[in-house]
Amino acid sequence: MAYVAVKGGERAIQNAEALLQAMRRGDNNIPELSLEQIKQQLSLAVNRVMAEGSLYDRDLAALAIKQSWGDLVEAIFLLRAYRTTLPRLYYSKPLDTAQMQLQRRISSIFKDVPGGQKLGATYDYIHRLLDFKLAAEDGEYVAPETDNVRANGHSSSRAIDTLGEEGLIQPETTSTGDRSFAPTDEPFDITRQSLTTPTNRDARLQNLARADEGFLLGLAYSTQRGYGTNHPFAGEIRVGDLEVIIEPEELGFEIAIADIQVTEVQMVNQFKGSKKLPPQFTRGYGLTFGYNERKAMSMALVDRALRAKEFGETIEGVAQDEEFVLYHSDNVEAQGFVQHLKLPHYIDFQAELNLVRQMRQEQVDRNNHDQAVKQFSPPSSSCSKI
Repeated sequence: MAYVAVKGGERAIQNAEALLQAMRRGDNNIPELSLEQIKQQLSLAVNRVMAEGSLYDRDLAALAIKQSWGDLVEAIFLLRAYRTTLPRLYYSKPLDTAQMQLQRRISSIFKDVPGGQKLGATYDYIHRLLDFKLAAEDGEYVAPETDNVRANGHSSSRAIDTLGEEGLIQPETTSTGDRSFAPTDEPFDITRQSLTTPTNRDARLQNLARADEGFLLGLAYSTQRGYGTNHPFAGEIRVGDLEVIIEPEELGFEIAIADIQVTEVQMVNQFKGSKKLPPQFTRGYGLTFGYNERKAMSMALVDRALRAKEFGETIEGVAQDEEFVLYHSDNVEAQGFVQHLKLPHYIDFQAELNLVRQMRQEQVDRNNHDQAVKQFSPPSSSCSKI
């Protein structure tokens, strides 16, 4: 009987998987979605999966999206799982984002910045109205030559560097105990080292780069609604291509191995000063794979919130709680804990069911006992007035 039950369960699982594949494919009379179509026309989804999956590979990200039936968190899980099978051959040199071949670059705190504002491709200035022309599925769109920044990209210094020249913004390498940007530091690797709190900013930034976009967005929003002490400004948002450079020991010189698209955000926050630090502006930093502005902005806001202890600020909101943020921001872990509730829990539930029944019976017994005591207790005497 046990063997039959196991075989029956196995067959049901196989049928469920087959049904999933059929539903994922949809109507066989409709042309199947290709990976190239996903890469070209769902590129923002591809960018998110690469960023939170910690693997820059558009083909694999597109495959994960297709396989996961469009569920981006499941796609991130698939990509993250595949990533664990890959060997690590080298560490790349730190990316110099000042050398980014810019596709988009804006600053909300300076009207004129070195190199100029570059709007690029953005939803920021359009109406949120459904475009029914897209339903025709035959539209052709040509990028204007003046905005073809991929062909005419150029590198540019950062907008907020002007604040640094006046000493008005905290430099990234400081004496406050935050050592994440010091060039002599060995980088923390959250994929190979267990994360414990309190930790350093480099580990926090790695965690935030892989964190769920929606979770970070909610935390970032909370800091702007008063659950924190900072009033942020978008110092600079830039999107563009960067060379990835390694220096193999066997070669003894640097070589470029890839060009990747990244989004970098630096938030500027006013700081009133402390006994150790003068009044100045401080930074929140975000860097992600691909065109991923909302994620990078949220990351920068949460990064600054998590620096509260560094600046002696009072912890007033969850976004400033390092342990809460770092241990709950990973969507792969979060969805695992939530979705495991769908798996069989018969024995656990039976134990709790028996416990609840026992507690209810004990409550009934206590009530009956109290009622019996009350019924047979002699009435209290009272004195009559003469």
